[in-house]
Amino acid sequence: MKKVLAVLLVLILAASAFVGCNRQSGDLIRVGIVNLHPSESGYREANVNDMDRVFSRRNGYDVLKANYNTLAEQLAAANQFINEGVDYLLISAADANGWEGVFENARRAGTGVFLFDRMINTSQDNYVAAVVSDTHNQGRNAVEWLERQNRPGGYRFIHIQGQIGSAAQIGRTEPMDAAIARHANWTLVRRGTGGDTWSPDEAKRIVEAAIAAGENFNVIYAENDGMAEGAMTALREAGISHGANGDVWIMGFDFNRFALRYVMSGEWNWNGQASPFQAEVIHGFIQTLQAGESLNLANNLVINDEIYTDTATITQALINQFGLGD
Repeated sequence: MKKVLAVLLVLILAASAFVGCNRQSGDLIRVGIVNLHPSESGYREANVNDMDRVFSRRNGYDVLKANYNTLAEQLAAANQFINEGVDYLLISAADANGWEGVFENARRAGTGVFLFDRMINTSQDNYVAAVVSDTHNQGRNAVEWLERQNRPGGYRFIHIQGQIGSAAQIGRTEPMDAAIARHANWTLVRRGTGGDTWSPDEAKRIVEAAIAAGENFNVIYAENDGMAEGAMTALREAGISHGANGDVWIMGFDFNRFALRYVMSGEWNWNGQASPFQAEVIHGFIQTLQAGESLNLANNLVINDEIYTDTATITQALINQFGLGD
């Protein structure tokens, strides 16, 4: 089986309406970063740490930060940062909708907005650039892997979703829904969500409920690694075999090292990564704007930065190079 290298679509959409305030040489650039909490996942921890590393006083930034998993808290923080006079507002959104008021406030204040990691459903005129994952592509690659395996008898899924309404949840769900609709032998047995925190404990409860109900399933499709691990714990406690030689296949997202070790040991079947490192790209854009130059960007830019692996292709070198966390 061939390792699938796909693309992390980094949509970089120029919006001439927003250019951050130019500062005198030596002044700090004020940046507000609205992100999710690092406890959400190993991926998010890496993303938050990357933002902290790049957007620092040492690199010329005065930074305001808020790490919240709910839309209401994120909106309040974003508006506060605008009111406090940040030059640029960076957003990784808990929900893809509901941001129009923030964009209007930013427009009035002359605040440049960057989206990172996740898209928001809005006009591209509302932000300078979006440096984000193509989560639909992640979902498509997971589905295509399943199609290539062509498991005899088809697939009966327990689908554990992430935070409902987030771009990551939407992108990883929609290709699965479409595949189930077009394959007669693909069935959705049970669906649940890990909630705002993508909770492994909640994922475990979802699988426990399916087992208690006597439901017949053979794939766990979990929208991040933590929830996949929670699901696996329920299988272990029930004595249900899983992984490459098991009754139930396990699929996760984010390329945490613990998850990749499960793939290597054969306890999981598949894992996919979208790079959590977007800070350097945004930093470069801000420096260009601060120099009084235009970004001169096309509507989008594709960066080859997504990797997918399974039990047939995983290597220790891959884990060492791309794995997140411990």
